[in-house]
Amino acid sequence: MLKCRTVWRKLAPLARASSTLCRQNVRRTGLHNARLPAHVPGAHMATGPGGGGRENQLYVLLVGATCLGGAIYAYRTVKGDQQRYDERIAEIASRPHRRTQQATTSVQIETPAAETVETESVPESEPQATPSSEEPSPVVPDAETADSSEAPEPIQEAPPPSEPEPAQLTEPSPAPVVESEPAEAESPAAEPSEPQAEVVAESAEGLTTEQPSPALPPHAPYLLIGGGTASFAAARSIRARDPGARVLIVTDEPDLPYMRPPLSKELWFSDDPAVTETLRFKQWNGKERSIYFQPPSFYITPEELSTAENGGVAVLTSKKVVHMDVRGNKVKLDDDTEISYDKCLIATGGIPRNLQVIDRAGDEVKQKTTLFRKIDDFRTLDKVSRNIKSITVIGGGFLGSELACALGRRSQDSGLEVIQMFPEKGNMGKVLPEYLSNWTTEKVKTEGVKVIPEALVKSVTCKDDQLEIKLKDGRLIKTDHVVAAVGLEPNVDLAKSAGLEVDSDFGGYRVNAELQARSNIWVAGDAACFYDIRLGRRRVEHHDHAVVSGRLAGENMTGANKPYWHQSMFWSDLGPDVGYEAIGIVDSSLPTVGVFAKATAKDTPKAATEESGTGIRSESETEDVASSPVASSIPAPAETHKDDYGKGVIFYLRDKVVVGIILWNVFNRMPIARKIIKDGEEHGDLNEVAKLFNIHED
Repeated sequence: MLKCRTVWRKLAPLARASSTLCRQNVRRTGLHNARLPAHVPGAHMATGPGGGGRENQLYVLLVGATCLGGAIYAYRTVKGDQQRYDERIAEIASRPHRRTQQATTSVQIETPAAETVETESVPESEPQATPSSEEPSPVVPDAETADSSEAPEPIQEAPPPSEPEPAQLTEPSPAPVVESEPAEAESPAAEPSEPQAEVVAESAEGLTTEQPSPALPPHAPYLLIGGGTASFAAARSIRARDPGARVLIVTDEPDLPYMRPPLSKELWFSDDPAVTETLRFKQWNGKERSIYFQPPSFYITPEELSTAENGGVAVLTSKKVVHMDVRGNKVKLDDDTEISYDKCLIATGGIPRNLQVIDRAGDEVKQKTTLFRKIDDFRTLDKVSRNIKSITVIGGGFLGSELACALGRRSQDSGLEVIQMFPEKGNMGKVLPEYLSNWTTEKVKTEGVKVIPEALVKSVTCKDDQLEIKLKDGRLIKTDHVVAAVGLEPNVDLAKSAGLEVDSDFGGYRVNAELQARSNIWVAGDAACFYDIRLGRRRVEHHDHAVVSGRLAGENMTGANKPYWHQSMFWSDLGPDVGYEAIGIVDSSLPTVGVFAKATAKDTPKAATEESGTGIRSESETEDVASSPVASSIPAPAETHKDDYGKGVIFYLRDKVVVGIILWNVFNRMPIARKIIKDGEEHGDLNEVAKLFNIHED
């Protein structure tokens, strides 16, 4: 093409001159004949001195050469691209073979100098020892192995040198490992014997101290801090609005994003002895699912994030963001790695609170105490409850009541003594009206739980390998283990370095109605103190709110600019037979009006999941079905027994306006409750409003 261009520059003047001469000859002929000829005489284009034929020939040759050169160039370009494509495909297909050869060579070199115990872990170290942009992040399982005998399995099943590309992972259920773990790590059938597991754990500990850090992406267009429900919902929302988006999730947990509700509900009712490893459970409707939102094949590795052609979601596990530079748009991890970002979401969730008397106690007491929040906590409590005689749950809220009922069911077979104590008069006394709280307390007792209300803990000590809990009224309770379920503290560790405001009343990062804390920083989930355009400033600690706020934050990070208006719901189950769903502000200190009816066999959480097809009931929630509820034509019974709280609706009022609703054993009617709160109207007769939920139809 360069040669053609040079020739064209030399011959262009001749071509223009020839063209000009032709036009002049045509004009002359027209003037002599008083009109333009119908056909230009061929003599003017013929060869010879008078026709400028040489210049015309050169012009024709120039055009032909240009066309020929362009065709040759296009042919060579297409052929070269095809050759490079074939070479690339062949190179990708040969990677597993090359890695196997490299690993075999390394093992042969190191085996004579290493002990037999150490050689078992050599294949695990090879992917990290050979730097490559195609390799996944190293396994960091030490946090899991500290307290659990089941933990060595994920270490033993670390990715072999011949692991497939991330896109080839097809297993449906992930194991609790870092994002780069292959599907082989999911199989609990390959569990090693106890001595072998110990050997692997020892060798893995040595490897983690010597392995180099993975090549992390220096920049992430979308950086999500926290690996919980809100963060995953935001990532999915970002990718839906921006299909080519590159999203990096940074979490201090060793696990991929997972849902927390089953940790205190369905997992405890599983018949699978390996449930702590598989983390698969049966919902109340009998369908099985994993606790993880997506299998490992859904994600790309952090190393691939910068080069992935179509973008993707990468998860950087076991890393904690310790500092935010808001002006510089970058964060620092606990290993001093810096990652810049364009837009950032803080979804750090919360930290379980502990009783001050336990915090001030010695290490012996703390070692016998569980603060329940993560997968590791579930594994620890499951193991402990199978090897002790007595366990005490301190707390009468959602989590404490769910765990007490779950452990109570187990006690019927194992003889485990389960005690639940709380400072309120009845179970869930801060949420339910007193009469319903008392009824719930009796229900928990029937699950095999010894309930101690109005219990204020004065001290906790360890004596003769048992814990002694002394109450302020002088009562003394002896137990083997304590579960402290006394609330959640929002994680706002980054507020100081980022210069973000923390709400003094509700806690959490203070954000506007669009969940924005600064121009390019959003907050979602438990850590967000947001402005609700209907109910004012709030902070919510429930699964559905994490989904809704995470989704909204993701949309706004891509330019949606939507305010928070969706009223998220939450639910709690006291086993498969009693459950409730709630929305808005549900505080027992507010005036309440309850309308109840007799329950039937289908008015249970189990029946509700069978009807909706999902165990996470908020997943069946859709706002568009809450358009115009129609009241039941069946009149309410003239009189209902005062202690018959089989199912019903409880309205929470503020200034005669409904601000909260609890549906007690009434399911799949949440859109109606949401619309009532959204309307914000005064109601003269709430019994008529209760008819909208059709609680008397059966």
